[in-house]
Amino acid sequence: MIKLTKRAFLAGSTAAGTAIAMPSVLRAQATVMRWGEMLPITHPQVQMVDRIAKEVKEKTSGRVDIQSFPAGQLGSGKDMMESVASGALTMTTDGAAALGSFLPQLSVVEAPYLWRDPAHMSKVAKAPVFTQMNEELIKKRGMRMAAVTYYGKRHLTTGSKVVKSAADVAGLKLRVPPVDTFRAMVEAWGAKATPVNFNELYLALSQGAVDGQENPLPTIHSAKLQEVQKHLILTGHIITPRLIVINEEFWKGLKDADRTIVEAAIANGVTWQDAELSSQEGSLVATLKAAGMSVTEPDLESFSKPVLATLPKQFESKWGKGTWDALAAL
Repeated sequence: MIKLTKRAFLAGSTAAGTAIAMPSVLRAQATVMRWGEMLPITHPQVQMVDRIAKEVKEKTSGRVDIQSFPAGQLGSGKDMMESVASGALTMTTDGAAALGSFLPQLSVVEAPYLWRDPAHMSKVAKAPVFTQMNEELIKKRGMRMAAVTYYGKRHLTTGSKVVKSAADVAGLKLRVPPVDTFRAMVEAWGAKATPVNFNELYLALSQGAVDGQENPLPTIHSAKLQEVQKHLILTGHIITPRLIVINEEFWKGLKDADRTIVEAAIANGVTWQDAELSSQEGSLVATLKAAGMSVTEPDLESFSKPVLATLPKQFESKWGKGTWDALAAL
């Protein structure tokens, strides 16, 4: 695993970074791809990056070297997306709603209560509306969405309050990513949406700066949030995709043969990650319960009803008229 601080990353030149990271025998011919991640090294998403890197290095005989920088080493998710857009970073993985700050209509892909199940969500990658969004992202921000991955069903956790319905979260400070659709969802529940970057979340929960948060089970577990949260509430409010994005100029500059190898490795890695994450979801409720969390199956309609009554209309101008309905009908 390559270690690099945000300060060193931003200060260092591409040439210097390559010289430090690569063995001397490969320096002359290797094309270095830096992939930044917010998630910890124990998460399947980061393990996916390492698997992709291994396959690419083997199949290109070292011509292409993907270096992984997990756990927010290179800054926040927005920092890394900005770096991919500028070309300072080759790749990153983030949620569709977060990418909405670069292309507003993309946030619909991570809208609450849109997808019926993971198989339904996976259809978005081949949807014409998604292809159009990708073309717009390339044109406007110089980034390409290379793949859609499954990140899991998002559930609520709290530090001290048992939650059986949305009425029980009224007034609670719930951490959300710095994304407007997430804020609107939490506010529809009557809670106080509090944006916190993921790499600051554990500390915010431990210090009581926020009362609770929401994330998929593998993220809760890999980030050890069970150490600072007592209650798991199985709301399943969002079936989340995460998108692999790559700098378009770099992508076009790859040799055709190497681009084909990278594409295949990404596809293989995504298939593994999605299966591994789904498998973990199947066992993690018991794992988190054994770690001391209480587990509640709440009144799901109390959470979905206020959100569905407001968000599709509220964000229609941002997502595009009819986009919600088109995706829901896939």
